[in-house]
Amino acid sequence: MKNTANTTGSARVVHPIEQESFRRLRSRLDTSHFPPLMRAVVERVIHSAADLDYARDLVTDEESLVRGHAALHAGAPVVVDVEMVAAGITRRETVCRLKDAKSAAGLTRSAHAIRLAYEQVGPGALWVIGCAPTALEELLLLDARPALVIGLPVGFVGAVESKEALRASGLPAVSNVSEKGGSAVASAALNALLYHPAAPAAAERPEEIK
Repeated sequence: MKNTANTTGSARVVHPIEQESFRRLRSRLDTSHFPPLMRAVVERVIHSAADLDYARDLVTDEESLVRGHAALHAGAPVVVDVEMVAAGITRRETVCRLKDAKSAAGLTRSAHAIRLAYEQVGPGALWVIGCAPTALEELLLLDARPALVIGLPVGFVGAVESKEALRASGLPAVSNVSEKGGSAVASAALNALLYHPAAPAAAERPEEIK
């Protein structure tokens, strides 16, 4: 599946309701200390879930986001694990191979979809995983050399462990510590990078949000 909505590059018009939502968010949580892209990701994830705890739960660093942002705006492919993530990503074409995937012994459909997607896009893509821990686990087995992995699968089985493995891999990533996550927050993290057109300077000392 490919999501081709809003790929024209026209300026994004922010609805007044969204403007007011971010105003209220900032009135309840000071995000001014975060570097530019970290702030953008944190705020948009919180906005998508109405959950201020993401300010402590998310883990990323500005250097990874700067590199991912540059690759994204240079046209790198965006791969998603499920169509719900694709539906949440605006203004950019995405790749989702779940409809073509099949499960087998020791291989979930979600994992097979990641294999198929990698065969299609090769190294250097941005990967956005918001549903299946097995999709993230499979990605970590591949030599995908991603520009960025947004790994925010949700669930009580495998989600925490797969995100721990992502952080341990050393790949440039956005993850979170807890079981929560999901398609909406994963697509929000990618949208934060899409909506931030000017390439910011990298932070001198990348830091984690926990």
